[in-house]
Order: sequence, then structure tokens, then C-alpha cells
Amino acid sequence: MRLDRTDFAILDALQNDGRLSNKELAARIGLAPSSCFERVRRLREGGIITGTHATVTPAALGIGLQAMVAVRLSSQSRAIIDRISAELQARRELVATYHMAGADDFLFHVAVRDAQHLNQVVIDSISSRPEVRHVETSLIFEVARNPVLPCYTDEATKTA
Repeated sequence: MRLDRTDFAILDALQNDGRLSNKELAARIGLAPSSCFERVRRLREGGIITGTHATVTPAALGIGLQAMVAVRLSSQSRAIIDRISAELQARRELVATYHMAGADDFLFHVAVRDAQHLNQVVIDSISSRPEVRHVETSLIFEVARNPVLPCYTDEATKTA
């Protein structure tokens, strides 16, 4: 799918405020509402826009502790990587999974109630697995996340 500057402007605006109405978005971008609606529809159908979400304060959900869990595997077969990723993604404590290059094979971002809950997740779901060789857990004191991906408009990134 080929993206132009208008598509990138739409993506940038929606990442900053996914609640914009089509009319507001069209005005911000400088398009007719019907043209804007059609472009957004095309971006969704093309898999460029994959959803919207609400950002929620962790404490309001009973989350008192977050951590990054670095994992090294004893073997790196595709089957093992896919299985670990799928099984841990099914855990509600898992915020994000990063399959990495370098010393660690995975980095798991987990959000839990407290230290005891973190210990349970790490021991029962991660370190007890036979394919896991090493686990290192680092507590997160503060999360500062930019929810907006940069929209590059140079020629090298116009295709998706």
C-alpha cells in the first residue's frame, strides 16, 4: 500500500487523538469529510490502522508493580520461540513481548499487583520452563511512553 503525505498527516493526527470525529479530522488535514472518511477506511482495510485504545492509569486496575523480564533460551528453534511467545501472550499480566537480538532472546513487560504476584509470574510461567536458560527481572519505577510513532514521509518509507 502506497502512502502519501495526506495519509501520514491522517495517521499522525489519529495517533495524537484517536477520538477525533471524521469531520474534525478532515478539517485538521484540509480534506473534504467524504475524502477523509475514504482514506481512513483504506488505511484500516490495508492494515495500517489496526485499532484504537484507551490509556488507563495502572493503579486504577490494581497494578502496583511493573517489571521487564529478560529471558535467554537454551535453544532458539522457531517452534520454541513461537510457543513461548504465544503462551506468555495469553497471560493477562503481559503488557508487551519483545523478541530480541543480542544477549537476551526475549524481553517481557509485565504488570502485576505486587512483588509476590511478580514472583509467581516469573517462577511459574517463565523460569520453570525447560527451554529457559536464564531469567533476569528488573523493576520499573516509572513509565514514560510516547504513544505516537513518527510518521516518516521520505521516499524510503512511503510503501508499507
